[in-house]
Amino acid sequence: MTNNDILRSLRYTFDFSDDEMISIFGLGTLEVGRPEVSDWLKKEDDPESKPIYDKDLAAFLNGLIVKKRGKKEGEQPLPEKKLNNNTIFRKLKIAMNMKDDEILDTLDLIGFRFGKHELSALFRKPEQSQYRPCKDQVLRNFLRGLQEKYRPSEN
Repeated sequence: MTNNDILRSLRYTFDFSDDEMISIFGLGTLEVGRPEVSDWLKKEDDPESKPIYDKDLAAFLNGLIVKKRGKKEGEQPLPEKKLNNNTIFRKLKIAMNMKDDEILDTLDLIGFRFGKHELSALFRKPEQSQYRPCKDQVLRNFLRGLQEKYRPSEN
């Protein structure tokens, strides 16, 4: 999954307007304008599409945490320079204030079976022996589950 895919998925899931997107980036300490956001949200085959870098997506995810959970006291976390699927998943878990059972229920909404131990391995520190890298398939299915939960298809 690309960072742009993740950003597009989150925008669709929560039906964020351009102004809301700009505001969320601002909450994550990144000032952006409508042209930048628009270019990041374009499909890859669009000649005006631009990649969103890890640091910028991290700022958006930090802003999403602030939007959904409120600003924490003290110094705000700086966006990471390098992201991986585990970090993205963890930030989404925090933003949505989800417990492991709620994540598993969200994955279950789309028929994706995942064990509690598999899930906890994704949120461990990389130095721990039980740590497992989060594959694109898991993150993609979690994003689809969020879509189903917050913007259910009208069948």
